[in-house]
Amino acid sequence: MAGGWQFKPAVEGTRYEVLNTDCPARDVVDHVTSRWGIWVLISLRHGDLRFYELRESISGMSEKMLTQTLRTLLQDGLIWRKVEPTTPPQVTYGLTDFGRDVGAQLGSLFDGITQRLPKYDAP
Repeated sequence: MAGGWQFKPAVEGTRYEVLNTDCPARDVVDHVTSRWGIWVLISLRHGDLRFYELRESISGMSEKMLTQTLRTLLQDGLIWRKVEPTTPPQVTYGLTDFGRDVGAQLGSLFDGITQRLPKYDAP
């Protein structure tokens, strides 16, 4: 898989300045923490999903927004996409190593939040 700028090893001693609006890493952080990007990464952390499975796993997300979000996360190198040449095409998405690392961090964040909330009785 061809990598973008985020796959180039950092020069020792250099850091991204994500608080600076010109920092390229800030775009990736914005995409990961976007309204829908975070839910896609959380949904994929348990395994690869086909497009319709991913759409069904995220309540309230339109097909258009899912498509746009997947395209962005793909460009950032967080997910991969595989198309099976069938009719209709079967499209599967999964996390790259980079996406798994980010997804694990998000999972820890969500686990920490949900463990500290009061008990919730689902309707």
